[in-house]
Amino acid sequence: MAETKKYVRIKKASIEGAWYADKLGQIFEVYYENSVALGAVCYGYYSVLREDGELIITEKRPAKVGERVLITGAYAYTGCPYKNGDINNVKTADEYGHILVEEHSVSLLRREYEVIVNNEIKNEEADEMKIDLNAMGYDELLAHGDAVMEAIKKRTFQEGFQAAKQVQRKLAKMKTSINTQARRDEIVEQAKADVKGLFKRDLGYRHDFIVNSEKRTVVALRKSFVEGYVRDRGIAKATPDDCFNIHIGKAIALRRALGLAVPDEYLNAPQPTEVRVGDFVSDDSGVNKALVIEDDSWPPFSGGAVIYLKDARKYCYRIIDDSREEVGE
Repeated sequence: MAETKKYVRIKKASIEGAWYADKLGQIFEVYYENSVALGAVCYGYYSVLREDGELIITEKRPAKVGERVLITGAYAYTGCPYKNGDINNVKTADEYGHILVEEHSVSLLRREYEVIVNNEIKNEEADEMKIDLNAMGYDELLAHGDAVMEAIKKRTFQEGFQAAKQVQRKLAKMKTSINTQARRDEIVEQAKADVKGLFKRDLGYRHDFIVNSEKRTVVALRKSFVEGYVRDRGIAKATPDDCFNIHIGKAIALRRALGLAVPDEYLNAPQPTEVRVGDFVSDDSGVNKALVIEDDSWPPFSGGAVIYLKDARKYCYRIIDDSREEVGE
């Protein structure tokens, strides 16, 4: 049984500022769908409005003449006449799954495409043919009836199998997501305990931190209690693709100020997968950010953009800062 996958191909961006506004024609694998949106796997989990995308269902198998294929693994090179997201019509196919298409003269390798199984090309001649049951004899009617029942059985089995495989893939992704979040939570708690332990070991000195969430930096200052001046300093800075966390930043900066090695888990902590109250989220650009608050609660008086937890989870916004005081809340 061939593996079935779903993709969304971006047709337009009906909402200003949508993360996919500059990705017209590109494809992203779909991990959920409802009447409003399609969830796309790209940089993370993001939603695409149904009206903005074309849902394409594929099978990973060799194509046959007359079928349509979706390019998903284009072997890119200068002057390549096709790219990921293109849909081509199969003209010839060999025993290895390599094909020639009507749209260009370059052979497509087996690994470069997947066969489209929804919205297939209609056979106009077949559409014009109508089955006249009244004109059939008894034996012919029975033969047609048996064929119809067999087709129904096969279709039911195939759809059931495909649905089961989709559920398995979703469960596997959920399990991976849960394990990743749990590991990050452990590292954050480790960083908190590490900072407290380093304070106790470095007696006779005062330790101050300068945190700049906008620049995503934490500076640790090691000061002498007697003279009061800075003896040592260390800095930690999150990369643009990393989620900023004050606790991990403090542990890194303090260790650098003390001349100690920084554990690899601090430098390569997994990114959060579960948005929580107190997190800051943003759109794909990272410019527009908002504080995640409890559902149906009042926004804080401090001002600034906010978003309810249910909406942050629904629209899969990117988590850019999870420095809340208590991990898990």
